[in-house]
Amino acid sequence: MRVILAEDSTLLREGLIRLLAEEGHEVLAGVGDAVSLLREVAARRPDVVVTDIRMPPDHTDEGLRAAVEIRERWPGVGVLVLSQHVERNYAARLLTSNVERVGYLLKDRVAQVDEFLDSLERIHAGGAAIDPEVVRQLVIRTTHTDPLARLTPRERTVIEALAQGHTNAAIAQKLHISLSSVEKNLNMIFDKLDLTHTTGYSRRVLAVLRYLES
Repeated sequence: MRVILAEDSTLLREGLIRLLAEEGHEVLAGVGDAVSLLREVAARRPDVVVTDIRMPPDHTDEGLRAAVEIRERWPGVGVLVLSQHVERNYAARLLTSNVERVGYLLKDRVAQVDEFLDSLERIHAGGAAIDPEVVRQLVIRTTHTDPLARLTPRERTVIEALAQGHTNAAIAQKLHISLSSVEKNLNMIFDKLDLTHTTGYSRRVLAVLRYLES
């Protein structure tokens, strides 16, 4: 795939460039700020963008704002956002509008090369890749109005695997249950969360991420 990287840490950026090149991917550009990222995306139209959230000049949410703009202007470009920590507000801004070709990973996950590359492939294919720790923190609710309170423990484990972008077959393998059991649990989840009549892949990830809007 054709990739543009945006990361102000030269060491991490160069490491990712080398990793992707060794895997046969084409790195179109490696930049260190959001302005350069948007300029390169406009000029080169990559398949996927990998960007840090915090970049110069203020090191706040420059990378995230660029990611949101890329998704609005070029919806066919996949976006994988990297974050040092789980930042719920940033995840909400990125993920609630559209959950196709999008990912949110903690930087520690990059060290797990196979998982990082698998996440890129899922995004390139039109899916989602959400870090398990991000999912865990996003689904935590303590109030009595928590929609997840209606789910059984098994349904919770299915929805967490689901939100990470796994297919039904992968969920079955991950949880050591049958494919039919996964499908049954998903149908129950969609029913309990009033998603039965929602169509498309987005329903799968929105089963978790919709709560970010509440």
